[in-house]
Amino acid sequence: MDFELEKLVRPNIWSLAPYSSARNEYSGHTARVFLDANENPYNKPLNRYPDPLQTELKEEISKVKRVPTDRIFLGNGSDEAIDLPYRIFCRPGIDNVVAIEPTYGMYKVCADINDVEYRPVSLDERFQFSADDLLKACDENTKLIWLCSPNNPTGNNLNRDEIVKVLQRFNGIVIVDEAYSDFSEVRPFRTETDLYPNLIVLNTLSKAWGCAAIRLGMAFAQPDIIALFNKVKYPYNVNLLTQRQAQEILRNRVEVEDWVKILLSERSRMLKAIFDLPICEKVYPTDANFFLAKMTDAQSIYDYLVKIGIIVRNRTRVHLCHNCLRITIGTKSENNELLAALRKY
Repeated sequence: MDFELEKLVRPNIWSLAPYSSARNEYSGHTARVFLDANENPYNKPLNRYPDPLQTELKEEISKVKRVPTDRIFLGNGSDEAIDLPYRIFCRPGIDNVVAIEPTYGMYKVCADINDVEYRPVSLDERFQFSADDLLKACDENTKLIWLCSPNNPTGNNLNRDEIVKVLQRFNGIVIVDEAYSDFSEVRPFRTETDLYPNLIVLNTLSKAWGCAAIRLGMAFAQPDIIALFNKVKYPYNVNLLTQRQAQEILRNRVEVEDWVKILLSERSRMLKAIFDLPICEKVYPTDANFFLAKMTDAQSIYDYLVKIGIIVRNRTRVHLCHNCLRITIGTKSENNELLAALRKY
């Protein structure tokens, strides 16, 4: 692999002079009086702009995720970290990206928004992919390859050896979305950015950490890629309330680990219970906090559940997922309510 970051980046982004916020300019110095940012001096602490680089929060994340702070980007949910690679690397109307199919829908949405061709490559019947097939779909204008592991909506981990092959053979950027990795026993890629200069790993506080409402996404990569993210992002992209709440949950790691253990136990129970239903044809293996189940009539079952106030995800129109429902693992009582409803269907 002949990887040169500058050749991948859009020329206007490489030469971009980023916006310099008031909070950036005195970095490294102790300040007492703030008369630089046209803020209101009252209503502390909400009157001040937040740290644009989230320094204290990154230190907490570094301890938990075992990634140096200069390899961490924080964004407004994972959606920001998904959108930024398009804006940094992909020339609208010229470049393209390659992704597995089915997978998380925001990769294609962001491609469409940024006027970038999106090339899906089908998974096989086991929801696995071939590095050779992905690379065959690439050409000289392919800038990104998207991989989600554990994958959404299928729930399974992608073959790690095949991911490594892509990283070793592709000259562009490989993005591995590990949003659900806390529910998996497979070693995550986030600690291996030193091995792969073209690797970006995504993570989030929305899943295992129970903080979907605060919208905090993460990207891990080599420092030169993180610097590009920070150059292009909006100056104050993560607000103070989010930063504080994230620090609080990160310090509560033991309780989060207990949540994960409970969810994994419930996952095992639900997989068996759903499979035992006469309306279920197959339950696919999962490494996430949800699973995909092939039903006799997914649309009818989905409509029935909606009418009684139980919401799952109908994936029957998604490639390879005909008649499938995607079901999230809830509390024991929520799971029991779903099972009781399905047994009455």
